[in-house]
Amino acid sequence: MIAFLSYKALLVLIIFTITLAVAAYSTYAERKVAAFLQDRIGPNRAGPFGLLQPLADGAKFFFKEEIIPDVSNKTLFIIGPSIAMLTALMAGVVVPWGNTLWIGGKEYLLQIADLNVGILYVFGVVSIGVYGIMIGGWSSNNKFSLLGAIRASAQMISYEIAMGLAIIALILMTGTLSLREISLQQAGGIGSDWNFWNIVYQPVGFLIFIICAFAECNRTPFDLPECETELVGGYHTEYSSMKLGLYLFSEYINMFISAAVMSTLYFGGFNFPFMNDIGLSSNWITVIGTAVFFGKIVFFIFFFMWIRWTIPRFRYDQLMNLGWRIMIPLAIANIALSGLISLFVHR
Repeated sequence: MIAFLSYKALLVLIIFTITLAVAAYSTYAERKVAAFLQDRIGPNRAGPFGLLQPLADGAKFFFKEEIIPDVSNKTLFIIGPSIAMLTALMAGVVVPWGNTLWIGGKEYLLQIADLNVGILYVFGVVSIGVYGIMIGGWSSNNKFSLLGAIRASAQMISYEIAMGLAIIALILMTGTLSLREISLQQAGGIGSDWNFWNIVYQPVGFLIFIICAFAECNRTPFDLPECETELVGGYHTEYSSMKLGLYLFSEYINMFISAAVMSTLYFGGFNFPFMNDIGLSSNWITVIGTAVFFGKIVFFIFFFMWIRWTIPRFRYDQLMNLGWRIMIPLAIANIALSGLISLFVHR
């Protein structure tokens, strides 16, 4: 029992460290990608190739002056960014980062918790995240912050419906809510003993899911809660120092977790083509599969950044029209079609 708890504690520490490192260096990658798309060099002063820039940014956040407005609700002003950061970190608990390692005859899952309702857990935690934004915007006692918080709440609730409907279609096909079981059902990829990845069965569902993921992460073209041209800085207008850093960091962590969940649900998770044909031991397959999984995550993070620096921001009425008049009806039609296909296949 002690060995089991020690292993889980070590795994939590490793995943926590990796999540923070990926979020930190996503800020660096975002600037480099933006610079590349705009024909600039990007950050290149802090360390070789600017690689120490995230550390410099983190130190700057820690040492900047802490400002809490006198008219704000000080307790909620501090709790807001804490909730945003906590919920972002909690969502990664059920993600299967790899298959199984066998060491000394014992089985070690590369997953912190294999819940049989893993997808519901992710949705529940992500839904709590909107409270961090809403509390921060309201407690600032600033009209721009409040407008940004209201926008964030309406946007996230609207797109969570379409995202949930897209997942229902996937559940109809897979018959499980466990992220690990969904990954294992896609084992093999191409080669002997193979299975198609879920993107083949659910292309429309994936399209809905990724658009909603952009909205849930407040990423461009859905970054209306903080759009600087209308709301100064949106819900975090009054924030400074590390509290602002927590809000910004939580956005990049959400992007990382969204990329991991999309890779798991639709792109095979830790599975890769010809994994059953290369003749390696199961431990080596697990190690390579974990590396491939992180490769898929990096691709989706780059895609998030590519879209941000390519597509302009929607107007708010366009955002709502897209969510309620296109995404939700499309998701319902996808459920009906998936149900019919499942019915005929099982016959």
